[in-house]
Amino acid sequence: MTQPSYLAAVRTSYDTVASAYAEHVKSPAELDPLSRGMLAVFAEMVRTEDLGPIADLGCGPGKVTAHLAELGVRVFGLDLSPRMIGLARQAHPGLDFVVGSMTAPPVRDNGLGGALAYYSTHHTPPETLPLVFEGIRRSLAPGGLLMMAGHMGDDELRRPTQAYGGLPVSFETHLLRPARIVALLEQAGLTVVARLLEPGTVKGRTGGTFLARKPGSA
Repeated sequence: MTQPSYLAAVRTSYDTVASAYAEHVKSPAELDPLSRGMLAVFAEMVRTEDLGPIADLGCGPGKVTAHLAELGVRVFGLDLSPRMIGLARQAHPGLDFVVGSMTAPPVRDNGLGGALAYYSTHHTPPETLPLVFEGIRRSLAPGGLLMMAGHMGDDELRRPTQAYGGLPVSFETHLLRPARIVALLEQAGLTVVARLLEPGTVKGRTGGTFLARKPGSA
């Protein structure tokens, strides 16, 4: 089955910038207190409810995956880029990392206690996000949690040609309004239970974090 062209662009781009990205991206210890706090809350809720492991979707070099493991949850990482997965396995040999797409994660229905999409959905076209969120909902156990964090904007589309030190990229970046993100999550059958919107901007972008739960109980 042929994959959408945007996935090929994302894979090629992150294979190209993988090493530079791994050096550039902050470790969780370097994040601001609110971001660290949201990750800690997410991990504690999933660990306490013990519904299954967490899938770190779009894990990149595995820094956040490793942080969640240190917080005491079962977790594995998934990324579209084979080079990113190679770096993650090299840096964190005790954890599981898989090459794959969040559009079709290799997880059985109701098999996850949590899913993390940490700054990994902004290359997905908005019309495809409902399918991604619906797939995540199916993979979550009843009562399971999705934590999504990402760049926000005013429904903007950006087409950068270079990133991470001038390396060539061909992906698109979609910066959606927080209200639209909430609507898409709810459209997919998830209930938003918490949100954090960052007032500061980075190159014209704001950040947002959302916790959403799959209805039902274990």
